[in-house]
Amino acid sequence: MPKPIRCILLVDDDPDDNFFHQLIIEESGYCETVRIAENGQKALDYLTQTDHPDYLQPDVIMLDINMPGMNGFEFLDRYHQLPASQKSRLILLMLTTSLNPADRQRAIGMDEVAGYYSKPLTRDMIQKIVDTYFSAPV
Repeated sequence: MPKPIRCILLVDDDPDDNFFHQLIIEESGYCETVRIAENGQKALDYLTQTDHPDYLQPDVIMLDINMPGMNGFEFLDRYHQLPASQKSRLILLMLTTSLNPADRQRAIGMDEVAGYYSKPLTRDMIQKIVDTYFSAPV
């Protein structure tokens, strides 16, 4: 039976978080492939290089806010300008340690952001994402 999520793109500069989140996603059994971009610019590069052999259009993008070089909001400003064929097929979620209420309000107020989650990613969060945005196999 095919998994409901074909590809998740994690956009986060923390290698420990990426390792842990990839493990949680893989153990959930709901996602075929996880791609990782260590900052906003690398995520934009991944999304726009659709002819790269490793490219899969992500169904879900999980975006951190606090990253060097290009933070999550700077990424969103550029992401907004991409054609639909270079964006997430379904949803973009903020996944961050930021406890700043202004960050949460700003993110939720953006059309592209479907949800705001606090790290770390958990199996329950993955289940909620699948239940909300995908028809999960019973």
